Amino acid sequence: MDEKDTSNIHGDRPAAVTADVIPDWKELAATAFQRTRMPMVVTDATREDYPIVLANEAFLRLTGYDANEVLGRNCRFLQGESTSAAAVAEIRTGLQEDREVSVEVLNYRKDGSAFWNQLHLSPIHDDNGRLVYHFGSQIDRTEYRRIQALEASEHRLLLEVDHRANNVLALVDSIVRLTRSDDAALYAAFVQKRVQALARAHSLLSRRGWHEIPLRETILTQIEPYGARRAVLDGPEILLVPHAVQPLALFIHEMAVNAASHGSLSREIGQVTISWKDIPQTNGFALVWEETGGPPPPTFRRPGFGTVIAEATIRQQLHGSADREWSEGGVKVVVEVPNVTSAR
Repeated sequence: MDEKDTSNIHGDRPAAVTADVIPDWKELAATAFQRTRMPMVVTDATREDYPIVLANEAFLRLTGYDANEVLGRNCRFLQGESTSAAAVAEIRTGLQEDREVSVEVLNYRKDGSAFWNQLHLSPIHDDNGRLVYHFGSQIDRTEYRRIQALEASEHRLLLEVDHRANNVLALVDSIVRLTRSDDAALYAAFVQKRVQALARAHSLLSRRGWHEIPLRETILTQIEPYGARRAVLDGPEILLVPHAVQPLALFIHEMAVNAASHGSLSREIGQVTISWKDIPQTNGFALVWEETGGPPPPTFRRPGFGTVIAEATIRQQLHGSADREWSEGGVKVVVEVPNVTSAR
């Protein structure tokens, strides 16, 4: 691997160290990195495709690879056929935007066995602010998820269900029925991401005391993991009644995942414009999702599965309309939803 001077990365000594070990702290830090039980890697952010330049023993044990099979490669070799495209898009967006990323992703060991990886990525800059490395830590969440699934099954009948939960349960039912995959792990990942979108909306409602929620805030909550910095939001203040927040959040989530995985947000120059206007006569609103700067539109322009779910949510859950059209710049979706706004 190429050698480089790392002495100036965030100073010459750590934030906390006793005076008697200052001469040896770099050696101690390297030993700690190598011997810690948490899997860790460091990738070179200055070289093409971010190759791994350091991998500790815990990482090699977790993945089953030897050091010579890991060094110099991009971490994507851990991905497989059931790895969530949404999780990969979330990682890619974080790297592009030079920020920390924490995401749970399905990865694969050398022997082909799958494991759930709680991945945390952090950018490392030198004293001049130049990005030089990415630090990645992994936590094997497979056993935790298995236990969590068992506990959820055992306690399902103990969950409190009130009138606010009815709308959520209807949405989850739609997700389970509409999500399709022949692979059980991929199916689980798809369902999980959509339920997480509902959970984010639920948290927003909870913070607001289940009162009216601004449309702008509902949108931002869902696009944040997939490239909010490259989304332009334009529209007046509109307050949504609580029962409309989660279905609309699911629609935005599906559109954002599609954009990050296959559309405009999958390219650095891509952008999404989300605009809306009030329709007082129907107590509703019209919203336009328009993508530009993405890959060329497909020759056979059949809507993707996520788009199908998004539009089905608008029609079935919110009793609105959704129309889609393609241009050279990307897809444009126009929706109208009645009876969901509150008087300001």
